[in-house]
Amino acid sequence: MNTELGPLTVTRRSADEPIRAEGETVGRLGDFWSWACSDLANNAMRGVLAEYVVATALGAATGTRTEWDTVDIRTPEQWRVEVKSAAYLQSWAQTRLSNITFSIRPATGWDATTGATSTEVLRRSDVYVFCLLHHQDKPTLDPLDLDQWTFYVLPTRVLDERLPTQKSLSLSGLKRLAPIESDFNGLAKAVAGCAEGTP
Repeated sequence: MNTELGPLTVTRRSADEPIRAEGETVGRLGDFWSWACSDLANNAMRGVLAEYVVATALGAATGTRTEWDTVDIRTPEQWRVEVKSAAYLQSWAQTRLSNITFSIRPATGWDATTGATSTEVLRRSDVYVFCLLHHQDKPTLDPLDLDQWTFYVLPTRVLDERLPTQKSLSLSGLKRLAPIESDFNGLAKAVAGCAEGTP
């Protein structure tokens, strides 16, 4: 592999970095983040926020997020954690609350370090964390208020044993699998229990 085309070293930024044109500052990185990432209720950004929240609970949010890695979070204990999110409320106008469905699709894997893809279709995590933004009053919705979230934690082996090829899972279906239900403060303990087999 050409070392000059290896993985880019991504360093954590502060938001104060200048955006420049001909040497002149025309904005700041934080301005871009505010412009691009303020809608925390849309599906894509809510999913990234959920990953960050779980990573924070697990002490794994010190670096930067790796896009398209085979798992969402790798903890200091080397646990591999997959994070899925869903919400009743969306950014757009709704005629009813959204149905809650989580993706649990087994998939091929891509290694961010080597750029190689594994064709083996499976679930590569040790634990799944299903993050439900359960709040149902749109005027007071605040995804940054973690009291508006409920977390369901399940060992990946349960999905592999009970639903080996299933692609999605409803909230009622998830509850039938007896996950650990947690708030943010209990999340680290719940994940540890599932990862170590002692929930």
